[in-house]
Amino acid sequence: MSFQSFGLIDSLISVLDSQGYSSPYPIQKEVIPEVLNGRDILGIAKTGSGKTASFVLPILQNLQKNGSTKNRHVNVLVLLPTRELAIQVGDVFRVFSSGLPVRIKTFTVYGGVSINPQMIGLQNVNVLVATPGRLLDLIASKAVHLSEVQTLVLDEADKMLNMGFRNEMERILDLLPEKRQNLLFSATLNKNIKQIKQLTLNEPKVVKIAEEDVSLDDIDQFAYYIAAAEKGPLLRRLLKEYKDQQVLVFASSKYKADNIVDKLRKNGFYAAAIHGDKSQGARREALDNFKSGSLKILIATDLIGRGIDIVDLPLVINYELPRSPKDYIHRIGRTGRAGKKGVAISLIAPEDEHHFKVIQKKMKRVVTRLSLTK
Repeated sequence: MSFQSFGLIDSLISVLDSQGYSSPYPIQKEVIPEVLNGRDILGIAKTGSGKTASFVLPILQNLQKNGSTKNRHVNVLVLLPTRELAIQVGDVFRVFSSGLPVRIKTFTVYGGVSINPQMIGLQNVNVLVATPGRLLDLIASKAVHLSEVQTLVLDEADKMLNMGFRNEMERILDLLPEKRQNLLFSATLNKNIKQIKQLTLNEPKVVKIAEEDVSLDDIDQFAYYIAAAEKGPLLRRLLKEYKDQQVLVFASSKYKADNIVDKLRKNGFYAAAIHGDKSQGARREALDNFKSGSLKILIATDLIGRGIDIVDLPLVINYELPRSPKDYIHRIGRTGRAGKKGVAISLIAPEDEHHFKVIQKKMKRVVTRLSLTK
């Protein structure tokens, strides 16, 4: 199946080609045709499944027919729990709308920054990507109105509820027109989501994308127990050992990922970072270069790392541990795929030792301990 088979317009296909999208992900195959036809969606899928493009593409195409709006009355509202996710989704809308015949304006709003530029920027917006709290502030200031919303997207709905946004979500839903298309995406379908009375899905298409089943049998796992200050020199030593091979390094934050890249480049290693603060184009370029082999060292955060799919990746390094054992397994599962052997190395500082014991217990494996003398 190709993206052309969905009936997407030529300008969207051109952007897909330029961004390196060769074929649709499973969630895109199921969601795109239904959104194009105006159907409600209940999608159960994790970050990294390709769900963002599954709603962005058909929404943009539908707006080509009915995207006109009164000033400060938006056509599409996308709600997300965090600034980082809002920026990421807003970037995807802007990338895919760049060559459309009918201009579509996307605007992203979130808290933690001055509200005045956001109030000014809400002129003639078609697609508003927002976090709940800041959206309510803007509504109270009459900077935006929701009475013309045709499509509502609740992305990462379970995270919004876990972060305490239930009251805000219900207040926003009360302001929306009853007749609208609803697209709800969540990693889990829990009772809290079902209890939001204002969110009535009309015979939705239910799409459930199973989590990738990661086999650890073909992954040789090792760990160095070292001081935090020794991580940088050890990483450079490992990269020398794996010279001319591709290495995926995981960091715990965007700041740390960028910091690792800076230090590697100062020491003569060419590396790139991929995380939520990078533009969609920059992320795509780094990922394409890594997949093609022209980039050997990629530093990633968990949010983006789930979408990295390379069959023959020899080494994954955990510069820092993730928060959960499940995320650890997803990280190292980038190597040792399709019957090929892989290596996963974790750098464990003293403050990480207890957490690493928990990870090993959860995955029911003991990771081989290495010393710096080897």
